[in-house]
Amino acid sequence: MASTLLLSIENAAIAYSGKPVFTDLTFHLHEGEKIALVGANGAGKTTLMRMVTGDLELDAGQRWQSPDVSIGWLRQEVVPKKGQTVAGYIFEEISAATADEKAAQEYKVDIITAALELDKNTPMTHLSGGQLRRAALARALVEEPDILLLDEPTNHLDIDGIEWLENYLRAYRGTVLCVSHDRTFLANITNRVFWLDRGQVRVSPRGFKYFEEWSDELLDQEARELKNRKAFVAEEHAWASRGVKARVKRNVRRVERVRDMRAKLEADERSYRRAVAKIKMRPEVEEESSARVVAEFYNVHKSFVAEDGRETVILKDFSLKIRRGDRIGILGHNGSGKTSFLRFLTGELEPDAGRVKISHAATISYFDQKRNDLVPSYSLWKTLCPQGGDYVKINGKDRHICGYLKTFLFDPSDIHRTVDTLSGGEKNRLLLAKILAEPGNFLLMDEPTNDLDMDMLDMLEEALIHYNGTLFVVSHDRDFLDQTVTQILAFEGGGKVRRVIGGYSDYLAAVQKEKQPQKQEKQEKQEKQEKRPKQPAKTKETPLSQPAKKSQKTSFKLRHELKQLPSKIEKTEATITALKELLADADLYKRDAEKFHAAVKALAEQQARLERYETRWLELSEATE
Repeated sequence: MASTLLLSIENAAIAYSGKPVFTDLTFHLHEGEKIALVGANGAGKTTLMRMVTGDLELDAGQRWQSPDVSIGWLRQEVVPKKGQTVAGYIFEEISAATADEKAAQEYKVDIITAALELDKNTPMTHLSGGQLRRAALARALVEEPDILLLDEPTNHLDIDGIEWLENYLRAYRGTVLCVSHDRTFLANITNRVFWLDRGQVRVSPRGFKYFEEWSDELLDQEARELKNRKAFVAEEHAWASRGVKARVKRNVRRVERVRDMRAKLEADERSYRRAVAKIKMRPEVEEESSARVVAEFYNVHKSFVAEDGRETVILKDFSLKIRRGDRIGILGHNGSGKTSFLRFLTGELEPDAGRVKISHAATISYFDQKRNDLVPSYSLWKTLCPQGGDYVKINGKDRHICGYLKTFLFDPSDIHRTVDTLSGGEKNRLLLAKILAEPGNFLLMDEPTNDLDMDMLDMLEEALIHYNGTLFVVSHDRDFLDQTVTQILAFEGGGKVRRVIGGYSDYLAAVQKEKQPQKQEKQEKQEKQEKRPKQPAKTKETPLSQPAKKSQKTSFKLRHELKQLPSKIEKTEATITALKELLADADLYKRDAEKFHAAVKALAEQQARLERYETRWLELSEATE
């Protein structure tokens, strides 16, 4: 049975400055779909989202939206207002008709802000860039629209935050359209894919988990069709080359058709080559160092004290030898000390106790997620060639700056644009271009995947896979860590750091393996308790520690109480059944939050009462016998 159609775009055309983005675009959004929106940089993902919201007027075609369907959008940029708190920002465009609805929304705000590690009473102007993005995400989730558009929702979330968001979105009843560079995240939440490919939407009926094999099949099929067309056009061209006998009109038309077919074939082949082309960059660092150990931590302790006096320990008696060629991924909660760890290596931070030693042979390059190395007033040209000239040194070899910028998906005409005019993703690409030109033999990268599209992410993975130096990567992108590192340092809080050989998947397996014996021990303990004979509970009416008096009066009371218990048990069970049916209504909380909470409380009380009645019945049965 087909799900309800919420929104439809048919035969749409969009152009910017006369340059077409879409010419005949058609797609539909149905109720409950979880869609990954993928495509190369500049394919039109943001444009498509603006078409969905209605912010962008179509040059041609039709947009239809079902009545009463609400649309929410997590945007990339957030401009904080002076005096506005996080809660005020979240509630800015949310209105509550009744006190119950307002209470339900406040309850939801508390849950979501806690999960995203936000204080709802903090002024928006006090938040960092990453916290502003999380506030925008909280707002989008609290609105709970019928169609939720998410643009890079995992940026600035740690792995626990991403896993919480995955669970939330899997249970989300609305339709989700998501752009993300995090392949694992998309694989875990989506059941469909919209692939923007050369101005068209190709729709996969399965989630992103199967995108690679599905897209490869489509491109292989296209290659076979082009090959067959090429053979046919070659035959037609050979015929036309022999001349048109007697200049027959029909034959002249055939020659013209052959010319059109050749032109169309050449255009389609160029389009296909662009679609399957992979950006390749292999910075080879061949510097040899006599020092096998390039850095060493010895009994390092470091903590920070907040304004309220609370102490946060990030390292405690920590020791580690870092050898030449090590490839280490760093993960952990926000605020657990990942960036501080990198600052020890750059020399910006000193330990409270212990020592950090860096080899004199280490030449360090640092990708800072705050992009402090980029000068806002510098152009792209001056950023990459600060000493002047038109060539960039790539591992000692000269390469023209325009060609190098194209590798990082910049148009050569942008060479004189200043850094302060670039988007977040463009700034990340420029910083990567600067660092990967001469990465040295010790490369530190703090959240390098933020704001990158998948093509750029593939290029970065390729570059790091072929990097020969020592590598440290702080990242929340699980697939990226699996592809690029061979060790994991997990900052687990309280100064505890777990070291695991392998990528993120190996770390996760190690954590699960450690939990398994605890889980098994708990299960065995529970099974033993269930097998153990139940001891009658002590009650005020008849303390079991004392032998029951066998007087006729006491026996009568016990028999009378025993006689009344079955009806009480039956009545309590009926009440429990009714409460469970009431709570089974998924919309109860929205309609009446107070009634929902009262029902939950009453259910717990009735279940406890039923347990007391049943226990008492067993006691009295034994006593009267």
